[in-house]
Amino acid sequence: MPKQVKLAAHFPGVNNTTVWSDPRSGSQIDFSSFEHLARTAERGKFDFLFLAEGLRLREHAGKILDSDVVGRPNTTTVLAALSAVTTRLGLAGTLSSTFNEPYEVARQVASIDHLSGGRAAWNVVTSPDGWTGQNFRRGGFLKREDRYRRAEEFLATVRELWDSWAPGALVGDKENGVFARDIGHFVHSGPQFDIRGEFTVPRTPQGQPIVIQAGDSDEGREFAAKTADVIFSRHGSLESGKEFFADVKRRLPAHGREPGELLIMPAATFVLGDTEEDAHEYAREIRYQQVRPATAIQFLEQVWSRDLSAYDADGPLPEIDPDPDAEPLTWGRVRHEKDPLAVAAKWRAIAEEKKLSIRELVIEVTARQQFVGTARRIAESIDEYVQSDAADGFVLVPHLTPGGLDAFVDDVVPHLQERGVFRTDYTGDTLREHLFSR
Repeated sequence: MPKQVKLAAHFPGVNNTTVWSDPRSGSQIDFSSFEHLARTAERGKFDFLFLAEGLRLREHAGKILDSDVVGRPNTTTVLAALSAVTTRLGLAGTLSSTFNEPYEVARQVASIDHLSGGRAAWNVVTSPDGWTGQNFRRGGFLKREDRYRRAEEFLATVRELWDSWAPGALVGDKENGVFARDIGHFVHSGPQFDIRGEFTVPRTPQGQPIVIQAGDSDEGREFAAKTADVIFSRHGSLESGKEFFADVKRRLPAHGREPGELLIMPAATFVLGDTEEDAHEYAREIRYQQVRPATAIQFLEQVWSRDLSAYDADGPLPEIDPDPDAEPLTWGRVRHEKDPLAVAAKWRAIAEEKKLSIRELVIEVTARQQFVGTARRIAESIDEYVQSDAADGFVLVPHLTPGGLDAFVDDVVPHLQERGVFRTDYTGDTLREHLFSR
């Protein structure tokens, strides 16, 4: 039997994935947009909807980045509302382990699991920068190794709270009133958290809501292998996907887990066309809409830490080197450029080899996994990744909000169903059943 493809829909809106200036693009704040995408994903029998969350608006050179969403509602609020307009679709949201506390996160996710009848998932992330920390009482930021130590104990503590109610603990007696046995008493004492009390939410329909972990670093891979149900990753080719898949799956036995207990679902975009040529031309147009000249210069300034506004985005890279000692111009974005001089040298080599302008280079280095072609060809490509163990499925990121998923559901999903690798209807009620039932 072929492996079954897992699919999720990502509500886009941050970074440079959404073409918000397109006339067909709608609000990224109104509930109607969230509802449209969720209903479309459920119509397509997707496993879950994935909602990211930023804890502070990103700034560049003192101004809000225009590629960010300004005013997005709180993640758990949106998911709770979506639970009322969907019946089977899983509802996944990002909540930071750095600037939250285990009790409140456990309570929020458990509440959504109850409201939705067992469809909640939590994407565990760490928040790396002091810029974001200024929004919180504790402030500051944690070193990388400390963030993962906190995250690991944070998740373990949340799981203890979810498990603090025994099955059937709440008993109703019409004559003598409601009483509970083995109610959620908890005591946790560790390096990061020292808490005790009673958890207020009974055991949820899933028992343990689904846990997602996003990260490609070695620490992230190990954390996911030890604790997660799904890892949300990114890779750009079939071969790199196979390498990532094999590396994460080989870590599982050390934690007493089987390969099927962790699903790998990279983010991916898609562009549909009536012909292969039409699709590739449309994909090129979309990338140029996503990476406008100002966006390209801003991206370069993140590495150079210099004002490059005088440079032409359609011209060559600056001859001047980055300033490794300067304060960053962009705040609120993860800085992966530990050695900006090395990054600049690498990018210059790419630009020289492929004869790329600044804008073309940014398009090149920011590309994520992308499926481009006819509906049939995209279905074949997705199936190839899954059957060759480069992924268990994909988290699809449409470039338009909220209608960007419609064509995929209408045109690609039927081809996946014809191939026998994707459900024609839901067979369970909970997200855990969607993901792990055979």
